[in-house]
Amino acid sequence: QVQLVESGGGLVQPGGSLRLSCAASGFTFSRYVMSWYRQAPGKERDLVAAITGTGGSTNYADSMKGRFTISRDNAKKTVYLQMNSLKPEDTGVYYCNALRVQSGYEYAYWGQGTQVTVSS
Repeated sequence: QVQLVESGGGLVQPGGSLRLSCAASGFTFSRYVMSWYRQAPGKERDLVAAITGTGGSTNYADSMKGRFTISRDNAKKTVYLQMNSLKPEDTGVYYCNALRVQSGYEYAYWGQGTQVTVSS
């Protein structure tokens, strides 16, 4: 059974930091691109950051560059999102995503999300 379990969300003041974790099970973790998405209230779910299976390449949304860092530990089957210099507009539900495309088929899994609220 595939599972992605996010943790680490919470309430933080502007300028603060949080570290999100996503623990994976039920699939070959190292073969999947792992991503974090954010869904702000009343808005669509948008990509925050992504990392390749080996961890050798990362990609960030422009507004997160320099503030957020995505990383992964394939031995622990966990992906992380270190968020620094948080702003109120970073508020939302953060979702973990696993994606692999093979032979024309797309295999995608989502976690249940973790709430991040940035407010004074």
